[in-house]
Formats: sequence, structure tokens, C-alpha cells
Amino acid sequence: MPLARIDVNRRVKPDAIRQITASIYDAMTRTANVPINDKFQVVTRHDDDELIYPSDGYLGISYSPDIVFIQVTWVAGRSVDVKKAFYRTVADLIHERTGIRKEDVWINLVDTGREDWSFGGGEMQYAPRDGSAT
Repeated sequence: MPLARIDVNRRVKPDAIRQITASIYDAMTRTANVPINDKFQVVTRHDDDELIYPSDGYLGISYSPDIVFIQVTWVAGRSVDVKKAFYRTVADLIHERTGIRKEDVWINLVDTGREDWSFGGGEMQYAPRDGSAT
């Protein structure tokens, strides 16, 4: 049940957007046990002055105007190893499919509870089964 928010430069072509979104989804299903058809993503394009990153780099990584910011909100519980594999797979796939440098694939994960999601209809589809409220 992840939600991926993807922020890119306005110059990114539609085909590259499709490849980026597909890469994120493919990495989720390959490494993080995300079910098929669980693909919710929002892409936002920005002008040059709206994507802010350290021009001198950070932690030994330099960035370019091709930076892609990816924030994935998903249910907590995945191990550090799964998260590492997810990061690596996303960067590898985006690079292979678009030519964007791996260094420009910036990812943040947000862990939530199952009860923090409504997939429509004003319902909590993954409500606790024992009926307890927290």
C-alpha cells in the first residue's frame, strides 16, 4: 500500500517519467513484497529553482539538476536489509532505464501503521481485526 511522491525537473520527458515510476513500482514488488496492482504514485514537475539540494554535495555525493526526489510512504515493518535492497534497486533501475545518474536518485521512506490508510469510500480497509481502537 505504498504511496510514492516523485519530484523531478520540469524538463524530464514523459517517457522518462514512465520509466521512473515503473522502476519504483518494480523495485517495490521485487524487494519489498508489495502486491501487484498496489501502485499509487504522484509525480510533480518543478522549475529549476524549486528543487533545492546542496550544490557542494552531501555525504560525498554530488548532485545535478537531474536530481529525482522520491518519498515513499508505506506500512512499517520492513527490515533494514529490505530497505537497502529497495534503495539499490530503485537507483539501478532508474539509471538503466533513463540514464539518470544513481547519485541523483534521492529516496526517503516514511513508515506508517496499517490503520493510517483509507483507499476510498471513507473506510479504513486495514482496520484492526480485534476491534480495538488506538
